[in-house]
Amino acid sequence: MSDTPADPTHDPATARAAGLRVLQLEAEALSQMAAALPQGFEAAVALILGASGRVIVSGIGKSGHIGRKIAATLASTGTPADFLHAAEASHGDLGMVTRDDVCILISNSGETAELGDLLQYTRRFSVPLIAISSRPGSTLMRAADCPLALPDLPEACAIGLAPTTSTTLTLALGDALAVAVMEARGFSAEDFQTFHPGGKLGAQLMRVEELMHGEDALPLCGPDMGMTDVLLTMTSKRFGIAAMVEEGRLTGVISDGDLRRNIDGLMELRAADIATRDPVTVTPDTLAGQALALLNERKVSVLMVVDGAGAPVGVLHIHDLLRAGVA
Repeated sequence: MSDTPADPTHDPATARAAGLRVLQLEAEALSQMAAALPQGFEAAVALILGASGRVIVSGIGKSGHIGRKIAATLASTGTPADFLHAAEASHGDLGMVTRDDVCILISNSGETAELGDLLQYTRRFSVPLIAISSRPGSTLMRAADCPLALPDLPEACAIGLAPTTSTTLTLALGDALAVAVMEARGFSAEDFQTFHPGGKLGAQLMRVEELMHGEDALPLCGPDMGMTDVLLTMTSKRFGIAAMVEEGRLTGVISDGDLRRNIDGLMELRAADIATRDPVTVTPDTLAGQALALLNERKVSVLMVVDGAGAPVGVLHIHDLLRAGVA
C-alpha cells in the first residue's frame, strides 16, 4: 500500500457524474436480466415450494451479505429460511442442513473455496441445490440441480473489481424468487403482519377493530333530536361528532364544521337539518394504514366504523392511530 495520502480535493460535479454512471450501469444490467430471466428460475421456485424444510442460503464476502438479505426476505414472506456462514458450516454447522431443506449457494465466480464443503455435503446427501453465479461453466453451477446464471456484465466501479453490478443483480434475483414464491403461496397482508408485528409497518397492518372505540363510546343521535341534545352527545363522547342513525343504519354525521355552518338559528334545528349525509366510513377489517390515508385525504379527524349492513359499531379518532404508531 502506498504511503502517499489520497488527494482530498472534492469536485461535486465529478462525484455526481460517478454516482449517475453507477446507477445507469446497474439499471441497465437489471433491465438486461429482466429481458432474459435466468433459465431455471421457474424450476428454482418449484424447488422452494416443494421443500418441507427450510431454504438455507450461503455465500462469502459480499455474496454473503446479499445472501443474508435474501434469507431474511424469504423468511419474512412466509418461507422458512436461514443464512449459514460457509466457514461455520465447515466446523460443525453442516448439521443444520437436512434432506428436507433446499440450499441456495451464491458465488459470482462459482469457484469460492469456502463453499466447497457445503457444496459437497449437498451432493452427498441429495439436498436440492440452487446456485447463483455469473459463470455458467463453473464448479458450483455444474454441480447445481438448478443453476441460475446472472448476466456476465462489468462491475460498476472504476477499476471493475469491487462487487457492485453483480451484487445488485443477485439481490434483485433473490427478491424475484421470494416474491414469486410468496405469490404462489397466496401470502396475504394478514400473513405479512404476523411476521412484522413491530414498528410502524406492523402498526399500519393492524385492523381498525383493534384500535377503534366500541359501541359504548358511540355518539349516536336520531334525525329528530334537537340541537341541545346533539351538543350534549357530542360533548359527552368527546369525539367532536354526532352520528345520526335511522332504522339502525348510519345516515349522517354532525361535526363541529356543520355546527359553525349553521350557527344562525342553530338551536331551533334538528339533527337531520344539518347532518352531512352519506359520510365516509370504514369497516372493522380495514387496515389502519388505509384508515389513516382516508383521514388525510378527507381532511377529517374521526371516522365512523360500520358493519356490512351499515350499522355503526365503533368510532376511530386520528389520535388512536397516533398512539398506535401508525402515523
